[in-house]
Amino acid sequence: MQNPLLNDQDLPPFSAIRPEHIEPVIDQLITDGRRLIETLTAETGAATWDRFVQPIEEEDDRLARAWSPVSHLNAVMSSDALRTAYNACLPKLSEYATEVGHNEVLYRTYKQVYETDDLDSAQRKMLSNALRDMHLAGVDLPPQAKARYKEISRQLSQLSAKFEENLLDATNAWQKQVTDVQALDGLPESAISLARHLAEERGVDGWVITLDLPSYLPIMKHAHCRDLRLEAYEAYTTRASDQGPHAGRWDNTQVIEDLLNLRHEQAQLLGFNNFAEVSLEPKMARSTTEVMAFLEDLAQRSAPQARKEMETLQAFARSNGGPERLEAWDAPYWSERLRQSEYAISDEEIKPYFSLDRVLLGMFQIAERLFDVRITQATDKAEVWHPDVRFYQIINGNDELIAQFYLDPFARQKKRGGAWMDVCTNRLISSHRQQLPTAYLVCNFSPTLTGQPTLLTHDEVQTLFHEFGHGLHHMLTRVNYPAVAGINGVPWDAVELPSQFLENWCWEPEALNLFAIHWQTNEPLPEALYQRMRSARNFQSAMQTIRQLELALFDFRLHLEYVPEKGSRLTQILGEIRSQLSPIQLPAFNRFANGFSHIFSGGYAAGYYSYKWAELLAADAFSLFEERGIFDASTGHAFREQILERGGSAELMELYVGFRGREPKIDALLRHTGISDSPKN
Repeated sequence: MQNPLLNDQDLPPFSAIRPEHIEPVIDQLITDGRRLIETLTAETGAATWDRFVQPIEEEDDRLARAWSPVSHLNAVMSSDALRTAYNACLPKLSEYATEVGHNEVLYRTYKQVYETDDLDSAQRKMLSNALRDMHLAGVDLPPQAKARYKEISRQLSQLSAKFEENLLDATNAWQKQVTDVQALDGLPESAISLARHLAEERGVDGWVITLDLPSYLPIMKHAHCRDLRLEAYEAYTTRASDQGPHAGRWDNTQVIEDLLNLRHEQAQLLGFNNFAEVSLEPKMARSTTEVMAFLEDLAQRSAPQARKEMETLQAFARSNGGPERLEAWDAPYWSERLRQSEYAISDEEIKPYFSLDRVLLGMFQIAERLFDVRITQATDKAEVWHPDVRFYQIINGNDELIAQFYLDPFARQKKRGGAWMDVCTNRLISSHRQQLPTAYLVCNFSPTLTGQPTLLTHDEVQTLFHEFGHGLHHMLTRVNYPAVAGINGVPWDAVELPSQFLENWCWEPEALNLFAIHWQTNEPLPEALYQRMRSARNFQSAMQTIRQLELALFDFRLHLEYVPEKGSRLTQILGEIRSQLSPIQLPAFNRFANGFSHIFSGGYAAGYYSYKWAELLAADAFSLFEERGIFDASTGHAFREQILERGGSAELMELYVGFRGREPKIDALLRHTGISDSPKN
């Protein structure tokens, strides 16, 4: 059947996609995949890559290309009809993936090709991954256990979607209308303008605050009204829970319990002690002991400094009329006051130097100098899903088109919060197809409201660079097989390496000179302001590190220590970690876990430690540029060749050593985050 989810250029025809198209197309593609596997596994004679593996790879890619715009639109242009179609397909896709993973004939034939055919290194790595993943999918299980595994996978898929739905609905349900602008005292003009815009958008008087981060964060950092901060904080940290303004509605508590229980059962079916062990099988980390040792070591190095930072903040607040004891809804506000006191710096002072268009231009110039590519806007060459969306093409040093990407920069209703990169199409080069990699880059910046250019905070600049780093990993790949091209097949605890790595150029004067220019005067970022930014870079860095480590330890222990008879012990585990590490006591009503989508509806279950693990890799990688020059062409070429181009086609540590000449060290991470490498407690 004709596929209405794709056009002739392999790019989604967004304007033509209708919710009623989705399920029939996915059904047909799943049927086609089943039929192909049945045909190929029934053939006699020796299987080869070309006759067996490649056709299945291309059929898998057809399904991935069709599902990609559906999943994407559900995140950026959500509607009831689209959500219904999306949810109808999830169990079918899960069932099909489990069915393929349980196909013993397919498993044996892959093994035969792996052992007998003449394969290149990328083909061999792809088959090695496939055999490992099929083992983890239960291909070795007896029939009854396989059936149970399949049912668990279906339920996990539905529960993850339910978690995300509950969180989105709870986030969208809360808003606060303010009729007296004095209640917003302290907020920067841009935040007040956004609140006014949100009120107009909703057809109400005054100003409106929501739980989307561009609206919520300025309240927490700048609002003088403590009661307003408390109200927003409580609404945000109780989303989808049994607490807060919508207590019991969209509650994720039981969803979390069911997810953890089913993950544990699935791990035991596969012969593992817990889900944390399963999670590490495809990752760089070699054992749960290694992960815990890494996290606890970094925590011990950071905790004493974090406590001192908190003491400094508390003393500052008291001496400036603040509360005797800081609460969680006070800390961001007083931290911003302290930061301004120490460094005389604010987002509003910085933003005029970071207009979105100039930042994009500078970011593209940095990529050109580092990786020998050229990036041009080509929005007229692709359909987009919203007028704000832009489309770009990447040209290599030989003037060849090698990749493409969409950029969706602004927050809006019916769009998931946060920032991310996702795959539209993978690179696939064969005798049958010549397909380029295409990415979605999504942010949630505040749109311009007054006719001036969109101005970014420096944090938002780093977010943009971060997602572009992911995009380059996907788009600069030279691997021809989707399963190990770009970010595919890359260990989850290393997939953040290119994104965190690229953030470093947001801090270097030589790079900032390309884009940190005042939007009205065209003056470059003043040296004095830059020095204050640089000094403030590691402001409360230990407290921030501890926060990340709390999340990582919570996630890992939740999965490592799970016992069905005791349930999640979520509150107990979190309490133990916070009592050891947290420099501030959180209120009893806080239910942050109910909105912890990274581990309950994303890909970070028993893997949130990956952010810090990858940060170590990124800091160590950038230290080579610090030694040789941040635009050193040979070093940039080596990073592109060893890391970006090869994707998941080889063991990551092997690729890293090929770039760096040795295994990574912690020194650069400690230096970059301003944590003194002092003896541990």
